[in-house]
Amino acid sequence: MPLHVPPAPAPALRSVLAALGSPTAVREARTPALQSAQGPLSPELPLPVHVLDRIGPDGAAPTTRLAGWRFLIRDSGRAVAAADTMLTPDGWAFSHFFEGPYVPATELALRQAETMTPHYQPRLLSVPALYMLALWLHADPEADASGGSLAPADLLVPLAPAPPGIAAHRAHRVADLLRLMTGRITPGPGPLLGSPA
Repeated sequence: MPLHVPPAPAPALRSVLAALGSPTAVREARTPALQSAQGPLSPELPLPVHVLDRIGPDGAAPTTRLAGWRFLIRDSGRAVAAADTMLTPDGWAFSHFFEGPYVPATELALRQAETMTPHYQPRLLSVPALYMLALWLHADPEADASGGSLAPADLLVPLAPAPPGIAAHRAHRVADLLRLMTGRITPGPGPLLGSPA
């Protein structure tokens, strides 16, 4: 299998399992798929979510930071929602459930990546300035999933819906996609807030 899915921190997984076991958390999630689930719900395919804070000038390495872990929630063998966790002063904690286009897009991109060679470590890269989410295929499958930066051998697969002019579900070399994104991101007065789900 060409993808080496990194293990999520145990407290992050436990927090998602606790939320799935709580009728209140599921009911308040307002995700119809979770509320109408027939079988047992299981969190699978944990992916670290990194945020692209900025693209460095003159080809300098872009800066990223770990923002959380995302789990696809399966019901009867298919992903119906996702659960995000976040790091708090007390450790990893459940953040929220959600559904929408990025759930099936993530599943599709992971299936496509399974056919690629060489081996990759899957991550998610959020680009708040473009309201964009991409599957980040890190070329070092044994790397610490909580750290690292975009490397020249990495691939980025924008998830649908992608911003205009950026092809969704097409693997791009990091330098190529950064070049496309740089023209669309205008420098702002402060840190970028928000993140696509």
